[in-house]
Amino acid sequence: MAAPGRMSARIGLGWLFAPPALLFVAFLGVPVGALVWRAAAGGELGDNITSSLVLDSLRLSAITSTVTLAVAVMIGTPLAYLLARRDFPGKVFVDLLLDLPIVLPPTVAGVALLVALGRRGVVGERLDSAGINIAFTTTAVVLAQLFVSAPFYIRTVKAGFESVEPVYEGVASTLGASPLRTFLRVTLPLAWPSLVAGAILCWARALSELGATLIFAGNLQGSTRTMPLAIISAFESGKSIDVPIALSVILVAAAALLLLLLRVLARGAAMRV
Repeated sequence: MAAPGRMSARIGLGWLFAPPALLFVAFLGVPVGALVWRAAAGGELGDNITSSLVLDSLRLSAITSTVTLAVAVMIGTPLAYLLARRDFPGKVFVDLLLDLPIVLPPTVAGVALLVALGRRGVVGERLDSAGINIAFTTTAVVLAQLFVSAPFYIRTVKAGFESVEPVYEGVASTLGASPLRTFLRVTLPLAWPSLVAGAILCWARALSELGATLIFAGNLQGSTRTMPLAIISAFESGKSIDVPIALSVILVAAAALLLLLLRVLARGAAMRV
């Protein structure tokens, strides 16, 4: 049983901390609530969501984000495993390189991609001479999303692999399982919650990407105009604000759903532990 002094201290801190906490919750909740209310009060949310601008950008965002996630899983999972389980020359540099896209402004990522893969870029100039153009295409959208979102997947999966006790892999090896079979049948299932969490974070970050996409891929409807870019285009058109509101509501709903999935996943993993 808690001592009276400790109980009064807890109650006192509760009353002391509640006002600034509620103020910040209101700061976060009121804009989101106002956005949803404005979309519902307009009475044209259904029409705006089914407009060509919204549907084209929604389709492109869904496709490119999914492709980005698939590429991140294919190339990021092996890298995450190596970072978690192996020491190799340049590991510190690779670890640092993974953090750069997370802390850099997305516009810097877009400039870097353009300098590297644009028509006059270090690599892009050679690709252009071979008839391969990447900048300002749908491929550029995927690469921009991959640059900024894959580190989130790799970081999360790396932590998952590190949480797997090596003793389980050692037991599988003594039973005659090959390294690949051990990875697929032992390591991967044990780290599975982290893989799913990393995939959700990666997909969500790719879906919300704006700066790198705008600079490296442009803003072309049907080919490079994702949902965040469509919001900018709708505002720049000077027309009704209802269309960007509809796009914003879709992004808010997608983000909330993904965060809910992360919470459920984390709770399930904690219960198994």
